Amino acid sequence: MHRIRLRAIDFDTYIGKRLKSRNFRERYQAYGTSVNNNYKRILKHFDLITIFPHSLNSYFGTSILKRAQEKKLIKITAHDLRKYTTDKHHKVDDRVYGGGAGMVIKVEPIYRALRALKALGGKWQMANGKSKKTRTILLAANGKQFTQAVAKRLAKYERLVFICGRYEGVDARAEKFIDEKLSVGQYVVTGGELPAAIIIDAVSRLVPGVVGKEESVANESFSDGATLEHPHYTRPEVFVADGKKYRVPKVLLGGHHKDIAAWRAKTSKKTRV
Repeated sequence: MHRIRLRAIDFDTYIGKRLKSRNFRERYQAYGTSVNNNYKRILKHFDLITIFPHSLNSYFGTSILKRAQEKKLIKITAHDLRKYTTDKHHKVDDRVYGGGAGMVIKVEPIYRALRALKALGGKWQMANGKSKKTRTILLAANGKQFTQAVAKRLAKYERLVFICGRYEGVDARAEKFIDEKLSVGQYVVTGGELPAAIIIDAVSRLVPGVVGKEESVANESFSDGATLEHPHYTRPEVFVADGKKYRVPKVLLGGHHKDIAAWRAKTSKKTRV
C-alpha cells in the first residue's frame, strides 16, 4: 500500500505556481504587485461596521470567499457598532430631528469606530509602521450606483471600510468622515450589510487568485463595462420536459473554435450601464 502524504499549500507556494500563467501574471502586475522573486503578498482587508456583526458569517464562510480567506488573499472583519457607544445600554440610534417615523443611527459611535479602526484620512497605519490605502464607504439608498467599473476602481485599494446603516439611515454628519456613498440599486433593503456583501464579493473576484480560472473574470458580463455574457449550456445535449425537446445549439457541439467564438460574440448583448 502506498501512503499519500498531504500538505497544505501556503500562500507563497500558491502564488508562485499561479505566476506561471501569463494571464494571471498580467493581472497580478495590474493590481500593483511586482512579480519578481520578492513579490508582495496580496491581502485585501474588508471591514464592516454594523450592529449585526454575525449576520453575514454563513455567506463569507462559504465557497470562493471562504477559500480566498484561507489562502490569505482577502480578510473580512465585522465590527460591532455597539462596542463604540458610551452609555450603559449601548444605544446606537435615536429619534429623527424634525419629526417623522423611524430611528436614525447616531454619528458618535460611527466616528469612534472609524477612529478606533484608523479609517479616517485615507490611510491605515499598521502596527509594523506601514500604511495601507483605505477607502471608507457608507451604504445608502441615495448613494452613487455601484457598477462593475466601480468594483474595478475599489479593487485598487488595499482596505475597504463599510458603514452599514439601519432603520432610517445614519446621521448625515457621518458623511463628513467617509470617502464616498454607494447604493447597489434603486430599491430599499433593511440594512447595509447585504449591499456590503455584494460589493465585497464583486471586488474580491478581481483580486488575482480568488477566482480559479482567470478567464472567468476577464470574459464575464460587464467586464468591458457594457456587455452581457453569452448564454451557457452543459449536459444533457437534449433536455425533455412535458414532451418538448430543448437542445444545445449545434454550433457548440461541432468543435470549430472560430464558429463558436462568432456565435458567442453574436449572442452577447450590449447594455447601458
